[in-house]
Amino acid sequence: MKSSKKGGLIVLFVLAMSIFGYSQYASASQIEVNITQSELLSETDSGSNYNVELQFQNPSLLILTAGETEFFVLSNDEMIGKGELEPFTLQPLSSSYVGGTFHTDIEENDESKSVKITGVTKYDMILTSIDVPFVYYPTEEQAREFIHQE
Repeated sequence: MKSSKKGGLIVLFVLAMSIFGYSQYASASQIEVNITQSELLSETDSGSNYNVELQFQNPSLLILTAGETEFFVLSNDEMIGKGELEPFTLQPLSSSYVGGTFHTDIEENDESKSVKITGVTKYDMILTSIDVPFVYYPTEEQAREFIHQE
């Protein structure tokens, strides 16, 4: 009878950990991203280079460590540039500011009606790693500042 209680406790523990793990995965996939800064570094005939800073908000109870993250900027469903963020760590229920670089081939007179920033961040956890996609739709003013520097 004692072994059946131990077996039941083990099954209950595994079930509880599975539910907790799934709920935290679901929370981690709800990470919010905001543009906090964009600075024009250089402009050439082939495009413009920027320093950027994005804010990631972690709604989960997990510490999430991310390696370099590649992201893409799309305007009207066409890729107009891409960038890379530095490795970073998101503490539970907090925000992190992450710096990176961005290059665009868009010309100054191009009109951007619908801008979207998208990417996938790979977070390393204790026993596994998860890929969390992110999509951010900047406001019209943020898109102008981010891409055109007007």
